[in-house]
Amino acid sequence: MIEPQHTAYPVSPLFCGAASLEHGEKRRMGEMIVVQDLVKNYGDFCAVNHIGFTVPEGEIFGFLGPNGAGKTTTIKMLTTVLDPTGGSIRVNGHDPTREQKQVRRSFGIVFQDPSLDDELTAFENMDLHGILYGVPRAERLKRIDMLVEFVGLSDRKKNFVKEYSGGMKRRLEVARALLHKPRILFLDEPTIGLDPQTRNHIWSYIQQLSKEENVTVFFTTHYMEEADRVAANVAVIDHGKIVAQSTPSDLKTKTGSATLEDAFIALTGHAIREEEANATDRMRMMGRAWRGGGRR
Repeated sequence: MIEPQHTAYPVSPLFCGAASLEHGEKRRMGEMIVVQDLVKNYGDFCAVNHIGFTVPEGEIFGFLGPNGAGKTTTIKMLTTVLDPTGGSIRVNGHDPTREQKQVRRSFGIVFQDPSLDDELTAFENMDLHGILYGVPRAERLKRIDMLVEFVGLSDRKKNFVKEYSGGMKRRLEVARALLHKPRILFLDEPTIGLDPQTRNHIWSYIQQLSKEENVTVFFTTHYMEEADRVAANVAVIDHGKIVAQSTPSDLKTKTGSATLEDAFIALTGHAIREEEANATDRMRMMGRAWRGGGRR
């Protein structure tokens, strides 16, 4: 297991430090996600059309787009759920199509849809996740205590999740995603449906993680003010193609917009879009990918 370099927490580290490189690993320092000429076709339909971007280590990166633009398909390829039709991906230096185990251990993920077991306690949800990732019991128990305290749930860890508010569940999902010390945190609309106060609290946790522990954050959101506030860089995807990529302030300047939402609409238009896939489809595909390491 990779040992941490440093920590900003008084008890023990939450995350690992710089990953060791094995067997001639080719990841250049500072690049945690590298996507080149990525394509995904479904028959005659091109869902992702020759896109490319790089996410530096420790950066908070926003991946924005209308419904059906290709965001979810891209995340599925980054997280080993789908194989690309063409192009290349490196996640923490590993190829998701050939090194699935290494890639999966590199990231934690918070789904757009709830993924906790309401009939288990917060501790039991965390403990099960740690068991599935093979985290040794002593370390698992220590990290559960640290993480639930970090997200402000230490006094409720023995409560059933069904007793939690929506914001508490989201905070627990973030804590659970970090249990196995991932280098990357994928967040698929993590604050959807939450009130502004809870959204601000969750982003405060995430920003602290990125800053203090050098965790790379890759997120999607339809709340443009969130992306404007927290993302160092954003990529805007529409109809499977990246139509802009820069800092939020630069996109506003280039489109002559006062807000990132105005810039987003200027880049993608006013037309209402359809969803890429429903919640059941997303969970079914993720389940297939993770059961026994099998692939579709």
